[in-house]
This record gives sequence, C-alpha cells and structure tokens, in this order.
Amino acid sequence: MTATDTFFQPNTAINTQPNIAALYIVATPIGNMSDISARAINTLNKVDIIACEDTRTSGKLLSNFGINTQTWAYHEHNSEIQTPKIIEMIQRGHSIALISDAGTPLISDPGYQLVQAAHKAGIKVVPIVGASAAIAALSVAGLPSDKFSFVGFLPAKTHGRIKQLEQYANRTETLIFYEAPHRIIASLNDMAAVFGDTRPATLCRELTKTFETVKKATLSELAEFVAADNNQQKGEIVLVVGGDVNNKTDDDSAHDKLLLRLLEDLSVKKAAALASDLTGVKKNALYQRLLELQDK
Repeated sequence: MTATDTFFQPNTAINTQPNIAALYIVATPIGNMSDISARAINTLNKVDIIACEDTRTSGKLLSNFGINTQTWAYHEHNSEIQTPKIIEMIQRGHSIALISDAGTPLISDPGYQLVQAAHKAGIKVVPIVGASAAIAALSVAGLPSDKFSFVGFLPAKTHGRIKQLEQYANRTETLIFYEAPHRIIASLNDMAAVFGDTRPATLCRELTKTFETVKKATLSELAEFVAADNNQQKGEIVLVVGGDVNNKTDDDSAHDKLLLRLLEDLSVKKAAALASDLTGVKKNALYQRLLELQDK
C-alpha cells in the first residue's frame, strides 16, 4: 500500500465543480491515447480519488492529460481492504473513479467486488464508456457479431485449457478469448485440436497500437502464422473464434414445439437427448435452445 492509500487529501485545486458522490467506472485507452473520451478526462479531473489497478501505469496516462487527482491502488491483492474504505469515502460524500491499466474496468480486470459492494450499499454507479479490447476485436474480426460470448483468459495449463475449450466446442456463437503472448501458440494449437483445424478465427494483437495485427484465417493457419513470426508472440492478444456452424439449424425455433412438449415430462438434458434422436440435430444445440426457451 502506498502513502496515498492511507491518507485522503481532497483534490480542491481541480474539484471546483465536484461530481456527485458516486462510483464512476471509467474506460481508458487500450493503446492509442487519442481514444480517451472528453467525458473520461473531465470525470478523472473532478473526482476526489482515482482507484487504479497500478498507480505507476495509470500515472503515465494521467500525466499525459495533466490530471493531478489523487490515486489509490486497487487490485486483486488489496481489494478486500480497499473496498470498504472506498465505500465509506463515497458514503461520506466523496466521488471516486475506478480505472484499470487499460480499457474498460472489470473486463478480465479487478473491480467486481467494489461494484457489487456499491450496489449493496445503495451507492450510485456510473459508467463512463470507452475502449474495450474485446469489442474492438469483434468489430474487425469479420465473424458473425449478432451473438457472441466473452470467455476471457483460458487456464494456463494444457489440461485445464483443453477441458474448458471442450465446453465451448459446439457453441454456435462467436467466441472471444484473451491470451498471454507466451501461451498464444499453445492455445491456438489446442483450439485447432478441439474446435477443428478449419474453424475460422481472427488474431487481434496490439489493437490501436503501432504494431497492430488483425489476421483472419483458420485456426491451423493462425497457429503457423504466429509460430513463424516472433513479433506475433508479443503484446496484448485477443482471439475471436467463429462458432460451430455444423451445430446451427436453419431456424432455431424449428423444433420448439417438440422441445417444449418433451420438457413437460423430462429434464432439459433428457429432453435434448431424445429430441436429438428424433430430429438428427446435435444434442448440444438442442440443449442450448432449451435453456433459451426456459429463460423466456
């Protein structure tokens, strides 16, 4: 914990028109500094405290825009201690912003515990929208974007990674993964093994930065591409993978009447299995459709 974590000093020099007491979730650039919004700069200037994943990393961003607001470290290792302190500060009438090292907070970054605590305490939570690597990658991937699932980081070890990939093998929506550069080759090879060599995917690396890469190909082709170029094994990486087209029906609702009838007497799992036998549609696709029907 740094000295600024311990003592609160109101930002009176800049806070001439302070925001209302609230928790502000502020998106920051994922690379190109020009991507920060005017509203984000204004908010970071006016709040009393900025909670940062890493005060040194965020310090460079804040310095670039001449923002002198006091910072507190807030990360997964101190969240249990800092969360109640931040909630107490807001309850006393202060405004606090949460930022991550880059992009939108809580997307594979710390912050869930704090936002949850704010809602529980009846504190207003305000989104200050902006860059997100996952959505940026989806927008340029050239893959269906009407339905997608954000998976985030896969397990570091091979066994755990393959086990999780198998859970998504028959999903029909586009999948978005984050991956560390030192695991990118292993992950691509595992994806090709589980999803199939020819599954379409897009490698998005260092988005908005100088050496940005957006490469669309099959999983096996991407594995070869990355293995042949050490530069592709560096930086921030997002993988966007197409869904299993063989699992899609011409009309998701084509078998709804049958599924709903079976569900009256059977569990979701058994209904999906029997419907698969009767229709020839893959069981996993029917299982997912049953879950959707239950939510309606």
